[in-house]
Amino acid sequence: ETADGTEVYPDSLVGTDSHTTMINGLGVMGWGVGGIEAEAGMLGQPVTMLIPQVVGFRFTGKLAEGVTATDLVLTVVQMLRAKGVVGKFVEYFGPGLQTLSLEDKATIANMAPEYGATMGFFPVNDKTLDYMRFSGRDADRVALTEAYTKANTLFVDGFGVDPEFSDVLELDLSTVVPSIAGPKRPQDRVALTDSKSAWLEALPKLSSNGVTKVAVADPEYGAYELKHGDVVIAAITSCTNTSNPSVLIAAGLLAKKAVEKGLTIKPWVKPSLAPGSKVVTEYLANAGLTPFLDKLKFNLVGYGCTTCIGNSGPLPDHIAKAVTDGNLVVTSVLSGNRNFEGRVNPHVKANYLASPPLVVAYALAGTMNIDLYHDPIGQDQSGADVYLKDIWPSSLDVAETLRNAITSEQFQAKYSDVFHGDAAWQSLPVPEGSRYDWMDDSTYIRKPTFFDGMTLDLTALTDIQNARLLALLGDSVTTDHISPAGSFSKDSPAGKYLMENGVVPKDFNSYGSRRGNHEVMMRGTFGNIRLRNRLAPGTEGGWTRYQPDDEQMTIFDASMKYQEKGVPLVVIAGKEYGTGSSRDWAAKGTYLLGVKAVIAESFERIHRSNLIGMGVLPLQFKAGETQETLKLTGKETFTITGIADNLQPGKSLGVTATTHNGETKTFTVDCRIDTPNELAYYQNGGILQYVLRSLIK
Repeated sequence: ETADGTEVYPDSLVGTDSHTTMINGLGVMGWGVGGIEAEAGMLGQPVTMLIPQVVGFRFTGKLAEGVTATDLVLTVVQMLRAKGVVGKFVEYFGPGLQTLSLEDKATIANMAPEYGATMGFFPVNDKTLDYMRFSGRDADRVALTEAYTKANTLFVDGFGVDPEFSDVLELDLSTVVPSIAGPKRPQDRVALTDSKSAWLEALPKLSSNGVTKVAVADPEYGAYELKHGDVVIAAITSCTNTSNPSVLIAAGLLAKKAVEKGLTIKPWVKPSLAPGSKVVTEYLANAGLTPFLDKLKFNLVGYGCTTCIGNSGPLPDHIAKAVTDGNLVVTSVLSGNRNFEGRVNPHVKANYLASPPLVVAYALAGTMNIDLYHDPIGQDQSGADVYLKDIWPSSLDVAETLRNAITSEQFQAKYSDVFHGDAAWQSLPVPEGSRYDWMDDSTYIRKPTFFDGMTLDLTALTDIQNARLLALLGDSVTTDHISPAGSFSKDSPAGKYLMENGVVPKDFNSYGSRRGNHEVMMRGTFGNIRLRNRLAPGTEGGWTRYQPDDEQMTIFDASMKYQEKGVPLVVIAGKEYGTGSSRDWAAKGTYLLGVKAVIAESFERIHRSNLIGMGVLPLQFKAGETQETLKLTGKETFTITGIADNLQPGKSLGVTATTHNGETKTFTVDCRIDTPNELAYYQNGGILQYVLRSLIK
């Protein structure tokens, strides 16, 4: 509001979750940033980026019967990853938009981080306005949104002239088929018709073990055998699908039909239901579907991120023992958006993304080693085979159930006072004073060392001299590989630290819950159980070889030893370094381990920004050059020059790798500081130091 009236402009948003892009489905321009950048934004700093290319994605046609929004988004992820849209905007357009619900569009927008784009934008149309009304938005706000977007040609009715884009992809929605994605990456889509053959093809790459099954003595269900491919976790979870009523209702209807036919889930499956919204449980209950999900043990475990981020909880002891004893490759099926190695559960090597109804179906089947189109999923009360087609709900069934189960009042009742909190929240004691009272004995929140040794005046940048390599990594290293969020063992550096401080293993909790303690998080950096460091061949987990002694030790221990001797460190990796969550600890932990630069073939947007925010220099190999073409072993010392001499965004820097016998290899890399603001952050040692100096001055 101004003296001249109301000023109106398009809404925008940045959030500390990479899936902030879900808001793009509502026609809001927004994306995820790292926590470091968000903290600076809260203190008045701008969010900067290079002006991106905008890739158009044209939809035509209509989804076929039995195809879900999950199947569509997995197809989109596969197409856009193959295209390469990191650092770009994607905008969806075309006549097919009119056939998609707002929730379907939000599902596609949500997974922008998985296909690599900064955002996946859907323009405002009639369905946007319908959703705003239905979810309880003020009528005046809806009218203003309609008037403003139409007056500024931001409203799309499906019949206008197509916009111009940097590049265009096209998808006929009628060609989308039921799909899953896995076993390691969201872009590895597999048509459901090919799921069994794809699993059998993937298995040898996941295990070289000759054992194929292990006998289990289950205290509740008796004796059975656990085999490669058995589904031990089936989770309806994550922000991607559990905010889309059509797929949640479909899961409930499938559960209802399964129970009515006498089907049960297999005894080795651990199921769970964790919606992203409390409205979900309201409409499932209104539809009468909750008892059937409960009957199949898809009980409500909470709201928000669970299995998708690694909070699946432990497997039952007898299942975990069988997996360990036989080195079995068991699987999880989840309606999440990420299935990276080591993310879901430490005992599960293969993880598949699927729609909520398919999650229920795989829990009934109990294995990935099944052709759901031709193999029975179980037997009914009379012993007759039951197939997936016999229990799959029709689109008409889903639509009719939705109409009767979900109301506008549910949204208003659940979210009218969402920021007030419940009685437990309101009763929390609030300390007085303007500064946080650090507790030296806390193992959850400790004062970090980021500002230790900081001076008011800037220190001149220097070249990196005679650095050692801490990790030599391959392609698609995720922020989960760099900074896992799940559980950890008593034998890990983090576990040993907590036990030394009086915490017993049952109270370890997870890395995510301990992220207020830098001592835990730095010990967990590069501690993912599936990380493969080429410096320590034959190992998995946070291992490296300390040079020049060539002694194998944990990455944390090697880092401490290097830092004691004043040796700077670098990390070298392949393509798509830092893909995944906007996890600022992946950069904070890297910094605390003494890493001064990361050299990779390419970076994901948020992690590159986070590295700069912590004063770690992101460097990119020149096109056509890699660690392999340069024949780097990782045992060299590395000197990086050109930093001290007028560093600029995009500047080429020189790297000299020197072997133990004095032989040298020289190559150049691109500085991936992209903007003047980022350069200022790096010159200050990080974005937080920049902000602090600015506030003091």
